[in-house]
Amino acid sequence: MDTHTLHRGTAPLLISLPHDGSAIPGELAARMTESARRAPDTDWHVSVLYAFARELGASMLVPKYSRYVVDLNRPPDDTSLYPGQNTTGLCPAVQFTGEPVYRDGEAPDAGEIAARVERYWRPYHDALRAELDRLRGEHGRAVLWEGHSIRGSRLPFLFEGRLPDLNLGTASSSSCSPALQARLEATLAAQGDYDWVANGRFKGGHITRHYGDPARGIDAVQLEISQRTYMDEDSFEYLPEKASRLQEVLQRLLRTTFDV
Repeated sequence: MDTHTLHRGTAPLLISLPHDGSAIPGELAARMTESARRAPDTDWHVSVLYAFARELGASMLVPKYSRYVVDLNRPPDDTSLYPGQNTTGLCPAVQFTGEPVYRDGEAPDAGEIAARVERYWRPYHDALRAELDRLRGEHGRAVLWEGHSIRGSRLPFLFEGRLPDLNLGTASSSSCSPALQARLEATLAAQGDYDWVANGRFKGGHITRHYGDPARGIDAVQLEISQRTYMDEDSFEYLPEKASRLQEVLQRLLRTTFDV
């Protein structure tokens, strides 16, 4: 089943975009609320935003299906990544606004969730692990860059106030080396176009936390981008001029990962 696309590169860098997919199978969409069928919580256009990275030699892993089918950045046992805080799960029942994903009585049961893990979640993670192993085998090290975006202007169900433009997550400094984190923070501090935070509301999801293993040569970093920096948050329209300015900063960040 075609659940994802892997573009293999030549540099020791893999860009994973687990929430870029927006497809929802028809039989699932028929059970969803009208607002959920738009897949509003997609990380819209991140594969376009990061397209330049393939010219740098990066590998890129891009899914086809929406996080509403299964969230590739959640653990398969659905343990909460942020205990005590509002969040969404492995097969989300609520949207980022707190509204329901499914019509009454139509949410998946445990058996369906397990089947979705096998059908959609497992192939993505098998490909991710295999590509990380390939890159580390060829280069002696690998960097996993988790590319995410979110409506940052107003989502009171998930966070208060306004989310910073750029949100760096390294699982509270455990998923990558101190040297890489320091270089990334210095790069962010050197630019003045976007405000940023490290390990704030978003510290890194399951992929960052599970695959990051700096002692074994795998550094994992998540960057959660507020969508206002490159698109219209209401219409989902990609804004090339805004995106181009942001890509200059993203390119500097990714080049920083090549340093040893």
